[in-house]
Amino acid sequence: MKNVTIAAAIAASALASPVLAQEAGDFSGVKGTAIAGYDNTDFGIDGAGSTDNADGFLYGASLGYDIQSNNIVYGVEAEITESTGELTGGGASVDASRDLYAGARLGFVVGDSALLYAKAGYTNARYTASGAGFGGVAGNADGVRVGAGIEYKLSDNAFVRGEYRYSNYEAGVSRNQVVGGVGFRF
Repeated sequence: MKNVTIAAAIAASALASPVLAQEAGDFSGVKGTAIAGYDNTDFGIDGAGSTDNADGFLYGASLGYDIQSNNIVYGVEAEITESTGELTGGGASVDASRDLYAGARLGFVVGDSALLYAKAGYTNARYTASGAGFGGVAGNADGVRVGAGIEYKLSDNAFVRGEYRYSNYEAGVSRNQVVGGVGFRF
């Protein structure tokens, strides 16, 4: 019985060797990404025609699913982030807060490990305003996000990415963000 077990283990390892030697997989599958970066929120609240911006640190996570067909990648993703951006002056304060995003992306595989992509979708930002006439107001703003980036595979399951995105919300609020991420495919 011991010899049969040893023979079965040798046969299994011989059959598994070609699988382990295969090239890295494609970009298809479920993925989770931790993201962080720079957030610039333009609240557009200066009545003189100029705008006031809140710069801050952006952090959060996204979950998505991609399908690769030849060198084209189609995907969907959802994201939640938080920002430290705050605009103060004249006894008032406006804070950028959480941002939700759901959208699609379309990409083109370059070489074996890089994906250049564009994205677009719906976004919803929360903000709070307090002091000088605001009295502690919180609200949400719906909008549209567009962006572009590059994703680079580190292994079959791990990747890094960088992207720029622009979001345009109602009431004259907009955001420019530059983010990086580390993610895993499941």
